[in-house]
Amino acid sequence: KNCKHFTSIKKRNEVILMTLIGFLMVTVYLLNILFALMLIFISRKSASSTWAWLFVLFFLPVIGFIFYLLLGRNLQKKHFVRWHAVQQEESIEAFQDQHSALEEGTYEFPNWITKKHQGLIKMNVDYNHALLSSKNDVAILAEGKEKFRSVIEDIENAKQTIHIQYYIYKMDEVGKSIFNALVKKAKEGIEVKMIYDDLGSRTLRKKDLKKLMDAGGQVEAFFSSYLKLFNPRINFRNHRKLIIIDGRIGYIGGFNVGKEYACLDDEIGYWRDTHLRIEGNSVYNMQAHFLFDWHQARNEELREVEQRYFPSFTVDADTPVQIVSSGPDTDFESIKNSYIRMILSAKKYVYIQTPYYVPDEAFLHAIQIAASSGVDVRIMTPEKTDHPFVYGANSAYGGDLLESGGRVYRYKKGFLHAKMLVIDDELATIGTANIDVRSFSLNFEINAILYDERLAIKCRELFEADIKESFELTKELFEKRKTWTRVRESVSRLLSPIL
Repeated sequence: KNCKHFTSIKKRNEVILMTLIGFLMVTVYLLNILFALMLIFISRKSASSTWAWLFVLFFLPVIGFIFYLLLGRNLQKKHFVRWHAVQQEESIEAFQDQHSALEEGTYEFPNWITKKHQGLIKMNVDYNHALLSSKNDVAILAEGKEKFRSVIEDIENAKQTIHIQYYIYKMDEVGKSIFNALVKKAKEGIEVKMIYDDLGSRTLRKKDLKKLMDAGGQVEAFFSSYLKLFNPRINFRNHRKLIIIDGRIGYIGGFNVGKEYACLDDEIGYWRDTHLRIEGNSVYNMQAHFLFDWHQARNEELREVEQRYFPSFTVDADTPVQIVSSGPDTDFESIKNSYIRMILSAKKYVYIQTPYYVPDEAFLHAIQIAASSGVDVRIMTPEKTDHPFVYGANSAYGGDLLESGGRVYRYKKGFLHAKMLVIDDELATIGTANIDVRSFSLNFEINAILYDERLAIKCRELFEADIKESFELTKELFEKRKTWTRVRESVSRLLSPIL
């Protein structure tokens, strides 16, 4: 009897367990259907992004559900500090004057390149409030040690304010050298404000920053969370790298702060990146973006900006520059659209360097049109990447360019992190934005567009020098790739809208 009773209980428990498993499976299935319907009918995503998420939801039911909660939702734009709030009365007047002059055809262009590319200028003035500034002294910094040496020197010479912002800030030997310079200036009474991204700088701890705060400096984490990897805003990061000193000197580009960026990490090896040091009126726009992010990080309303952040000065130089931004706070993807406009205006060549080449359809079509029209289109990505799916996507989309007549290079000396696009010895843009959906629409990014022949030639020469440290991926080599590589490329292409 005991055996029969035990068997009966065991069977009953098995039935209950199977019922629970069945219930959970049905629940997961229904949740997948619910999220699929939300993606299709409610969420304002592109068709390619929608299909990518449907792929994840149905092939990874539970994990895909968690991924969607963390990475698939849109940000509510109503919670952002409005851009116009950080504009002074003078800058609003300058914007209106430049906007009206461009509309009426009365604007006096500072050089022939700006006149030729007035459509690009007008687009960024209209949709990004990116004023064209014609009085700037611009230097290109292609070595980490050179960049950090210049930064520390300018920090030590600061007289009023130091504003610094990085996606990744590591408190290693390089980070400490900059940090100690900031602490010293804060003790001297100089205003020091620092922003770091909470996810990108996840190794940075509050106690690491206490010395600066005790000296009078101010520090804020962007979109912070106690649970960094389960932050509901984890998908929307501040990828900008800015330093603004005294409102007149600005740094912008690809370098973060850490020893690997100075080629001091033996495991990573050589780090190839590009940054700009700008002295001139275009720094006003960089300052405005910093203040935007500062108040966003503090979650406070910005109603008035002190004039000392925008001092009057002149420089003995005449490089025209536009500072263009993008992010999830706007529907107009200004940096991506600037890239596309530049590509389609090229007559001779388009050279692109990016660590991540995962273009959306609009960018892909633009680059294919240029290449198939006889323009010399070349893209350089790193041979070593930090993400297997990104490497697959780089390869897959590189193959598309080869089919259109373009050329693809893989940088092999070290890790290529530069974000640069240059055309026809006329225009160049350097900044923080990669060629991928994340930089185009999810991250807060910022680029400088340089309307200067000398600087464009310098950018071309940097690209050509890097070719010597690369190998060219030809059609023949691409067609010989292994079966596993082809499979990885196919999966990467499907997931590319959400990488």
